[in-house]
Amino acid sequence: IIYNHSTRPSIFRGQVTWHYRPLDHRLMAEAATHLLGEHDFTSFRAMSCQSKTPLRTIHQFTVQRREDLIILDVTANAFLHHMMRNMAGVLMTIGAYQKPVEWVNEVLAAKDRSLGSITAPPYGLYLVKVSYPERFGIVEPILGPLFLNGL
Repeated sequence: IIYNHSTRPSIFRGQVTWHYRPLDHRLMAEAATHLLGEHDFTSFRAMSCQSKTPLRTIHQFTVQRREDLIILDVTANAFLHHMMRNMAGVLMTIGAYQKPVEWVNEVLAAKDRSLGSITAPPYGLYLVKVSYPERFGIVEPILGPLFLNGL
């Protein structure tokens, strides 16, 4: 969750990432569609990532704005170390008009972390749900950060 406003948040401090430049969430959403499907996400993993493979599948990736909040909602089969934070950094760079939408394809194809953008801060990063096969009988909890329920 990104708080997109010229002034740093006080109430949401430590609960959201703050980006002071105006972000175009529509451009971010368009760029996010290029990350759907199975890809080698080497360009989006931390240098210290211990996963044996950088292959991951993103099933759903939406970007929406709710007033000053931009919400990135991603469903995947798994995530690499810092993968979501690095994707958020690339999308914020695109949303701030610093790179074109197509740049996300260049970063993805490069398989080189150094060609990406900043690693977004961890604030606002929430693991909302983990799905397991029904045979395990795990009950699903209430989803998402509770402060979003009223927005």
